[in-house]
Amino acid sequence: MILLIISSSLIIFISWLLWTIWSRIKTCDKKRVCIVVLGDIGRSPRMQYHALSFMNEGYFVDIVGYSGSEPLEELKNSPNVNIHYLTDVPEWNNQIPRLLSYIIKTLWQSVHLTRILFTKIQSSYLMVQNPPAIPTIPICWCYCRIFQIQFIIDWHNYAYSIMALTIGREHLLVKITMFIESFFGKRADKNFCVTNAMKNDLNSRWSIEATVLYDRPPLAFKPIDLSEKHSLLIRLSKTYEEFSNGEEDSSALTECLANGEIQLRKQRPALIVSSTSWTEDEDFSVLFTALKEYELACCNENSMLPNLICAITGKGPLKDFWTAIIKFKQWKHVKIITPWLSNEDYPKLLASADLGICLHTSSSGLDLPMKVVDMFGCGLPVCALNFNCLDELVRHEENSLVFSNDQELSSQLKTWFFNFPNNQQQIEKYKKFRQKLENFQNLRWAGNWRNVALPCFD
Repeated sequence: MILLIISSSLIIFISWLLWTIWSRIKTCDKKRVCIVVLGDIGRSPRMQYHALSFMNEGYFVDIVGYSGSEPLEELKNSPNVNIHYLTDVPEWNNQIPRLLSYIIKTLWQSVHLTRILFTKIQSSYLMVQNPPAIPTIPICWCYCRIFQIQFIIDWHNYAYSIMALTIGREHLLVKITMFIESFFGKRADKNFCVTNAMKNDLNSRWSIEATVLYDRPPLAFKPIDLSEKHSLLIRLSKTYEEFSNGEEDSSALTECLANGEIQLRKQRPALIVSSTSWTEDEDFSVLFTALKEYELACCNENSMLPNLICAITGKGPLKDFWTAIIKFKQWKHVKIITPWLSNEDYPKLLASADLGICLHTSSSGLDLPMKVVDMFGCGLPVCALNFNCLDELVRHEENSLVFSNDQELSSQLKTWFFNFPNNQQQIEKYKKFRQKLENFQNLRWAGNWRNVALPCFD
């Protein structure tokens, strides 16, 4: 009797699976694409930009990932975009041993990702973000092979190199992850990557042919006028006293004259900004040490350095750790805030800053910081921590500055802001950098995607 029940259930399941496969293949629409992000969709800008580009080319787009931050309004409001949220891993999973927690998390994600793919997705293309590689790449590959769907990997970095930061390169999980990336990467129908250095490495390491699709800023990241800066700073001053000067219609950086004209204050603090995911590949001790040196220099009454507001935006696993350290910095001349901004206000903050800071080092040395792309889109020069392929984006003394340690960063900050905002030499350098960045802004994400990615689908 038990055998009869089991065999009957198995026949029913196989019949359902075969019928599902046949019906999916039969009804498959060539203008449908599924984008899989095993992370917060709202904090995955490149994959959201992919979705927007597909949508604008007439594709119906399914996005699979986790909730958290709000996705772009254009995606949320489009009738041609469906967002499917995965069920979060239970919180109790973080309170058990790491290896067991990882196994349970992987199984949990596998079940829920498989459920959504097999019950809700019908497409002719599936694009998956890497990293993470497990369990997304093997599950998505199997799904694509069953339903005869084109399988595409968008390589942002290597999953194994990020994992190695915390558990070491020789760990079994790192080796398994490396195998999965190489095995399925070679079996993908298409591969995109973010740098020419990564393209060469994929080819020499695993014989994977990839197309370089550089990150470019969308139109939302652009220079803004003084009235927009003033409006943003007034709003921020209601939450962050560092931006306030005590007057209702003025901020610490801008003021509204009696005739309604907006102008920058002659005696104002300088604003630097950094954005981060608060992960192991960004060491903020470099920035904090440089800021400490800047604070000490400001204490010299002949320093000719302005006070400094440092805004560090973003969410991530190490934010609480670094926020606790920031609370101990009782500095007089340097103030650090860690705001989380809306999709509309974040570009405006970048466009309002005097200098950007990037501490991204890349676990593989093969990807580029998207935050710098955003800053360049807003016309904001940066001080960027140097690593292998950074010169594919940031070129020292040509469009921005590059540093190798906290002493170099401290020196660059003191030089950049000496006699701010009246240092004519620095004003000329700023104009030179801005001119280079204007050339960079000529090619935005949409145009670059249409030139590079679209031909791979049409």
